[in-house]
Amino acid sequence: MDTIKDRIQHSSDPFAGTMSFGDHLEELRKRLLWAIVPLVPLLVTAFFLGRPLLEALMAPARAELLEAGQVPRLLTTAPFETFGTVLHIALVVTVLVGAPWLLYQLWLFIAPGLYSHERRFVRILVPMSAVLAVIGVLFLYFVILPVVLNFFIAFSNQVGGVKIARAEPPPDTVFATAPVLQADPISPNLGDVWINAKIHQLRMCIAVAEDGTPKVLGTELVEQAGIEQQYRISEYIKTFLNMALGFGIGFQMPVVVLLLGWLGIVQPADFRRFRKHICAACVVVSAVLTPADPLSMLLLAVPLYGLFEFGVLLLRVLPAERVAGPREPADAGDE
Repeated sequence: MDTIKDRIQHSSDPFAGTMSFGDHLEELRKRLLWAIVPLVPLLVTAFFLGRPLLEALMAPARAELLEAGQVPRLLTTAPFETFGTVLHIALVVTVLVGAPWLLYQLWLFIAPGLYSHERRFVRILVPMSAVLAVIGVLFLYFVILPVVLNFFIAFSNQVGGVKIARAEPPPDTVFATAPVLQADPISPNLGDVWINAKIHQLRMCIAVAEDGTPKVLGTELVEQAGIEQQYRISEYIKTFLNMALGFGIGFQMPVVVLLLGWLGIVQPADFRRFRKHICAACVVVSAVLTPADPLSMLLLAVPLYGLFEFGVLLLRVLPAERVAGPREPADAGDE
């Protein structure tokens, strides 16, 4: 049974000679234009959604900092840093959301030069690749990122701390007290002070507008630590996007397995024989894609190996000859 590699090598392009080189360039220019122009309104929309997206990306860091008793805020050190970060997110979202449209235009450009059996492979691999990339990013956001942040925030909290001494106060000592609440009061009076336990802040009403709206300011209450942890917003988002790229690539394992099997480079029996080596490779890849703490490495290595087994299963269910279907007359005549 011929593999895809054999079919490609033995087949001739039925569209060869129907378009000149200049016609190909004109078609390429047309497809590039159709691919780029619709991305402009998408970029504008993504920019206006950039701030909610930034808040969503900040949420895991803020939650872990608050849980560790640290200031649950991220830091900016330049006037345009937040704006630039929102623009960065908008550009990435534009590329990700617009990827199906870009791939569709690429497909319209190359499809006339492909046989029907070759198109079947592309129609399976492209949607699968997109879905796996989305799953990889969601897995990073909901599973890996909280674990990684918890590990490194806790690690920094334990470095350089000073033990606070305790002693009995003098008998005549009078302590100031403030009510501990789970939310701000609806209508505080001028000068009222309270502790918001939900956000770990000491808060005070410093003014009341004519319409009764209070102006409340607060200061964070943090646990003693040797290292103050406040992350730059641009560095945090850049780290997340780099990790998202790595996870999106790492979750392409089933696509790689199918390609290697369909091209005849590796047989299913070879995958079974080298399971131990592939398991070790998954551990190495997880060490590269994560900050290398044991828990996050394990949380990535196990899904990667599971995706490998899923790819092997797909290769058994969908061998190349089943996906390719009947040979085209043009293919048979070239052998």
